[in-house]
Amino acid sequence: MMLSAIGSCSAWLSWAAACTAWASPCSRRTHLNTTKMVMAGTTSASPSEPHLPRAPDILELPTAPNPAMASWLVTGSNRGIGLALCRLLQARGDSVIAVCRTPSAELQELGVRIEAGIELTSATSLEDLSKRLAGVRLDGAILNAGILEGDNLESVSAESLRRQFEVNAVAPLLLARALLPNLSAGSKLGLITSRMGSIDDNGSGGYYGYRMSKTALNMAGRSLAVDLRPRGIAVAILRPGKVATRMVGFAGIPPEQAAAGLLARLDALKLGGSGRFWHAKGEELPW
Repeated sequence: MMLSAIGSCSAWLSWAAACTAWASPCSRRTHLNTTKMVMAGTTSASPSEPHLPRAPDILELPTAPNPAMASWLVTGSNRGIGLALCRLLQARGDSVIAVCRTPSAELQELGVRIEAGIELTSATSLEDLSKRLAGVRLDGAILNAGILEGDNLESVSAESLRRQFEVNAVAPLLLARALLPNLSAGSKLGLITSRMGSIDDNGSGGYYGYRMSKTALNMAGRSLAVDLRPRGIAVAILRPGKVATRMVGFAGIPPEQAAAGLLARLDALKLGGSGRFWHAKGEELPW
C-alpha cells in the first residue's frame, strides 16, 4: 500500500511539473490568441499549444475563469450609439452593464448585464441604480443618453428647454456623482455631447434647448475633470459626429463607426488630457 501511494504521488508530481512548464508561456499565448479572435468579431479560438497531460485521478484541478478585460457602464443602451457601444465593448471581451428604461430586443440578444427601468431624471431611480451597483468596480462609464427637440426662436418653449436641460445636462451630472462609489483611480468617464454645444462653432442658430443643454453638459464635464483629478479619474467630453440614429432621422455615419471612434478616444484618455472636448475622429473641438 505504501509503494502504491508513493507511485501515485510520483505520477502527480511529474504531471504538475509538466503543467508548470507548459502553462507559463502557453497560457499567455492562449489569452492573446483568444483576444485577437474576439477583436476580429468571433468568440472562438484555435490555440496551437501542445496537449496538456491529464492529471492522475488522485486530484482534479479547477479551471480558472478568463476574466474580462474591463468593466463598462453605458446609458442610453437600448439603441443607436449606446447599443453600438455595448456591442463593441462586449466583442472585445469587456464586461458591460447596459442602463436603460426599456431594453430592446437587440440589446437583450447581446447577453450583457442589463439594468432596466432606470429613468435618469428621477432621483429615486438613480438611488435604485446605486443600490443595484453596490460593490461593482467600473473601469469606465459612458453617459450617452440624451434627447433633441428641434426648435427656433418662434417655437421654443420653457417646457422644452427644461426637458432638454434635465435629460442632457442635469441627469449626466447627477449620475456621475451617483457612480463615484464605483469609480476609482484609473477609471474613465465619457460624456457624449455634441458640436452644437460649442459656442464658437455656432454659425446657424436655432435649436435653443439642445444647444444650451449640451453647452451646459460641456461645462459640467470640465468641472468634473477638475474635481475628479485628485481621485485619479479622467473625463472625456466627446462628440460622436452626425450619426444615423432616430434622433436625426437616420442620416449620418453608422452608429458602429461612431462608437468605434468614441472608444478609441476613451482608450487613449489619460489623466493629463482630462476635461478636453474631442470629436470621435480625434480632432479637438472649440468651446
